[in-house]
Amino acid sequence: MRWLLKIRPAQSDDRGISITEFGLIAPVFAVVIMGVLDVGHTLYMQAVLQGALQKSARDASLETGTQASIQTTIDAAVTDQVQRLAKAATVTITRVNFRNYTKAATPAKEPFTDTDGDGTCDSGEPYEDSNKSGSWDIDNGRSGQGGAQDNVVFTAQVVYPRLFPFMRVVGLPANVTLNASTALVNQPYGDQAAVTVRNCP
Repeated sequence: MRWLLKIRPAQSDDRGISITEFGLIAPVFAVVIMGVLDVGHTLYMQAVLQGALQKSARDASLETGTQASIQTTIDAAVTDQVQRLAKAATVTITRVNFRNYTKAATPAKEPFTDTDGDGTCDSGEPYEDSNKSGSWDIDNGRSGQGGAQDNVVFTAQVVYPRLFPFMRVVGLPANVTLNASTALVNQPYGDQAAVTVRNCP
């Protein structure tokens, strides 16, 4: 019986429980907190990117937006906004213009008259050279700002190192990739370029 009396005090000694529990819970709690901060930063970065891109698109839709130097300045403004939140961010901006909203919303093959019914533009069939490439293309968009009254789709991609790099431990990639896009019509500072009709070979 005496040995039981010696064991009981050891069983009721809970002086190390708090630190043990803290040691088990703290890492999980820290990962959750940092995950929430990381998600919040990503959402804020997405909002800033979308806002900056829309502002740049409005500026580019003016007649001066067709000038290369103005486009460089506009793109630099977007990059500056993003890099205020992530200095190491890489920003890539692209412009693709279309003749109208319908073609911008659903980029598709350049329309052609399929006289032989084979679904292919060939045998001298006439087609609309929407992107002015000189040949029939699957995509009717063309790179660049376009001209008066053209519809432009602006797209920006941002890649930057994650706010907390060690979040890779929970399976997240080292870099965050964000995409934003907006579409608008260039100002009617002139007549829209006429449609060019060509013939397939």
